[in-house]
Amino acid sequence: MDTNLLESTAASRRWNPKVACVLSLGLVFLVGAAAGAAVMDLGVHNRRTPAFDTPAGKIAYFERMQKELNLTPAQSEQMQSVLNDFWQYYRTVLSDSKQRVEQLLNEEQRQKFERLLQQQQAR
Repeated sequence: MDTNLLESTAASRRWNPKVACVLSLGLVFLVGAAAGAAVMDLGVHNRRTPAFDTPAGKIAYFERMQKELNLTPAQSEQMQSVLNDFWQYYRTVLSDSKQRVEQLLNEEQRQKFERLLQQQQAR
């Protein structure tokens, strides 16, 4: 067999370094995209903390304060009281503000406003 033919066949089977680099980067990108899609599909990205004015949110916020501030039992009790007062104030302000806004609106606008509030709560 002709050695030139063997050499040309072997040379044609070698990878061009630029092509190999581009293919490797493309493969890494595709694997990363697939892994990211799998993680998002599992719902890992949707782990949000509950709103602080919900029962679960109140507990989570209070526990965070206890942990981050390293509260003593006496401080924890006082902090719970302060936070309860704040949450009660917050709910009162929201309720009063909602009533004031509703007084400004006509019936159609009030219905739209109520839908907007419901959409916001669903988030």
